[in-house]
Amino acid sequence: MAETAVSFALEEVFQFLKEEIILLRGIHKDFSDIRDELESIQTFLKDADIRAADEADADNEIRTWVKQVREASFRIEDVIEEYHRLIHAVQVQPLGCGALISKITSLITTLNSRHQIATEIREIKLSLSVIKERSERYKFQVSQETSSRSQDRWHDPRIGSLFIEETEIVGFEFPRDEMVGWLLKGKKEPTVISVVGMGGLGKTTLAKHVFDSETVKSYFDCRACITVSQTYTVRGLLIDMITQFCRQTNEPLPQMLHEMDEKSLISELRRYLEHKKYLIFFDDVWREDFCNEVEFVMPKNNKSSRVIITTRMMHVAEFFKKSFPVHVHNLQMLPPHKAWELFCKKAFRFELDGQCPADLEGISNEIVAKCKGLPLAIVAIGGLFSAKSKTVSEWQKVSQNLNLELQRNAHLTSLTKILSLSYEDLPYYLKPCMLYFGIYPEDYSIHHNKLTRQWIAEGLVKSDGRETLEQVADEYLTELIYRSLVQVSTVGFAGNVKSCKVHDLLHKAIVSKAKELSFCHFVEEGNGESASAIATTTVEISRRLSIDTSSNNMLKRTNNTHIRAIHAFGKGGLLEPLISSKSRVLKVLNLEGTSLKDAPSDLGNLFHLRYLNLRNTKVGVLPKSVGKLQNLETLDIRNTLVHKLPSEINKLRKLRHLLAFHRNYKAEYSLLGFTSGVVVEKGIKNLTSLQSLYYVEVDHGGIDLIQEMKMLKQLRKLALRRVRREHGSAICALLVELAHLQSLKVTVIGDDEVMDLGSISSLPQLRRLKLKARLDKIPNWISKLDCIVNLRLALCNFKDDPLRSLEKLPNLLQLSLWDKAYDGEILHFQSEGFPKLKELSLARFLRLNSIIIDREALPLLEHFSIIKMPHLKKVSPGIKALDNLKVLDFLNMPTELEKSIDPENGHDYWIINHIPLVSIRHWAGPRLNDFDVRTIHPSSPTQER
Repeated sequence: MAETAVSFALEEVFQFLKEEIILLRGIHKDFSDIRDELESIQTFLKDADIRAADEADADNEIRTWVKQVREASFRIEDVIEEYHRLIHAVQVQPLGCGALISKITSLITTLNSRHQIATEIREIKLSLSVIKERSERYKFQVSQETSSRSQDRWHDPRIGSLFIEETEIVGFEFPRDEMVGWLLKGKKEPTVISVVGMGGLGKTTLAKHVFDSETVKSYFDCRACITVSQTYTVRGLLIDMITQFCRQTNEPLPQMLHEMDEKSLISELRRYLEHKKYLIFFDDVWREDFCNEVEFVMPKNNKSSRVIITTRMMHVAEFFKKSFPVHVHNLQMLPPHKAWELFCKKAFRFELDGQCPADLEGISNEIVAKCKGLPLAIVAIGGLFSAKSKTVSEWQKVSQNLNLELQRNAHLTSLTKILSLSYEDLPYYLKPCMLYFGIYPEDYSIHHNKLTRQWIAEGLVKSDGRETLEQVADEYLTELIYRSLVQVSTVGFAGNVKSCKVHDLLHKAIVSKAKELSFCHFVEEGNGESASAIATTTVEISRRLSIDTSSNNMLKRTNNTHIRAIHAFGKGGLLEPLISSKSRVLKVLNLEGTSLKDAPSDLGNLFHLRYLNLRNTKVGVLPKSVGKLQNLETLDIRNTLVHKLPSEINKLRKLRHLLAFHRNYKAEYSLLGFTSGVVVEKGIKNLTSLQSLYYVEVDHGGIDLIQEMKMLKQLRKLALRRVRREHGSAICALLVELAHLQSLKVTVIGDDEVMDLGSISSLPQLRRLKLKARLDKIPNWISKLDCIVNLRLALCNFKDDPLRSLEKLPNLLQLSLWDKAYDGEILHFQSEGFPKLKELSLARFLRLNSIIIDREALPLLEHFSIIKMPHLKKVSPGIKALDNLKVLDFLNMPTELEKSIDPENGHDYWIINHIPLVSIRHWAGPRLNDFDVRTIHPSSPTQER
């Protein structure tokens, strides 16, 4: 991680020198010297990091040296940040006759700070020189062989997965049968079967179980099982394959085998395999280009040969598709009943007939739940408890101290090492992104946008200019998901990641690593820390604070001048002591969900602040000093009490995301009254970096406000509320200017407000559109939205069936027609209409009495909601043909319709009896989401794991 810190510090220095901003005499030369020293140190930092992390090798001196390198990198980042702040203080002065006087005054007042910076730079140069000199005694290596050196000495805990007895295997019945089917059936050409998943899921156990099954053995002429791992050589793999094949068939090894080069070894293998039906198992593949290194070994002889690979990385599996047909099994966590079975096998294997005694069932269930279905964790922790006396008090004591046991108990160290392997394999730019998951509490699902914006704010995301920072951050997250380190919690209807998290045990490993590397300091309620205890060396060099507490008084005296991010979780907290004028390098302030009532008084002094999240707090007013936050990129005040933004907001030229609305979940349903936006003052045209702007109440600024928005050329997401009919032409003209717009929401001020949006030519990038306005007829441009995936129309009062204009949209996945969107009696879904639609919602049509669904209409529909249709008393028989429908939801529908689908006596039950879940709901009040629910569950087979 020192390597990562130095890499980021080097980038800061390079950027600083590139800008050639010179305020202090000789500073350019000083930073050039610092850059040279850092580059020199960086050449052997990888070895230093490995040796510092390797308990068997590292002594205290090496760890101290690595820590000093990391701290020096932090100091470099801080001094550059302080330098930029001073430059801004001098350069941002008023124009006019007083400008010269103001500038001279500013130079005088910053003289002491400039002197301190110069002194700090000299001290950094000196410390780097000393650090470099001290490195020579440790004889660090520069080559890439450093990782193999430590791994050769370290016993690989994964090796045991190759030798598990069949009677010990639990929960692999379905994937085993699927893999055997792929091996024995299918195409004649060689085919690859990939098992993908996070470390500890049992990929090797499953694949070896299949590989060794008698059915598979008898099907193939020859087989080889090759462990690849991270430190392989291609030549070594080829020799191993030849040796295994020859041993299996009792053939002599080729002469001079160990003297052959790669080309000769490949030729020898191809000759051997050319006329055979072969099976090769490559276990634990890490590198994407592995396919390129081994594909020519395997002749395409149309003998139904097969290749099995196990990997933690989806892109490794997918890379084989360029040369072979590929089947991918994405291995999942064990379901609860299988997790329990596996735990009992391990914890009680030699006593109690493998059964959990009644008095231990409660605590055992808690222990199994902590494993979250991860087989390796269940096996390791079950093994730990098998060695403990079978008493409730003993088991409770170990369970409560599981974090400590993971670090010191011999039964669990292999688990921690296996989970850490994937982190250690990450490139330097992804390691801090991965550590960021440790900042959040255990089992916390983080919204995708929230996470990536925090990465960007801290400078963890780098772009070469061809992509936006948001696009690059998305790629970072995708890579972490593909490496099976990050789990997707929720997925949007378009297949996009909405939220994600890490497995609880991986989270524990990340937190431990974050503490070790001074990445973050954790403050938790009841951990016994006092103010004096927090002001330790660890906190003073930590870059972030993660606070999960209901009382933060303990933080009053914390020295936080070096802190770059503060994340607070939980409702309580007197957070004011954390934020002061001394927090000069603070970049991320995440106070979402706390009981904060007032924005921090010193907010304007946080010059480097880039991300400010006050969402779901009770803050009602933003101070005018917010205009001083010249580096602010994200301002999130959703579901606060802020209704009017100060005019000073318009000074924030770097602001990329302005997120503001309030939703009243406690009120009765009101399409127009459920959400309120914010009032913005004249001058919003200055926010030229904005990508997201919602929700703005247009009636305050009117046409002048809409005209100003034409300058916001980078907008991707825009939401306008309280729109009047006279704004229609101006909005059309605005949308023509926004070439990058992907999401648009327009809501009128009243139910009968007629909007004319017909003069828009096209919105080629638009993916999401929500219109709540009376239109009378669908504008032509809506039917030409080839990229649209989500469309919601309400209050439109269409006289003609709107489906004719929408049914050919090629990529539409979600359609909602709500609240008087259609004034007709019949809605007709015609054959071949809506070819990709997955979700359909129809709500509150006052005159609709019939829904017709032709055969071959809505072929992919999965979720269908019908809400409060007072005259719709029969279900459409066409629903019977919707083979992919998983959920059918009725809300506040007529009694006649509900009775008709009753499983006991309903004459139309046959129409819906193929649907896995049918729900009948009635609003019970008083809150918006208070429902009485009755569900109909037709019997359907469930598949095991």
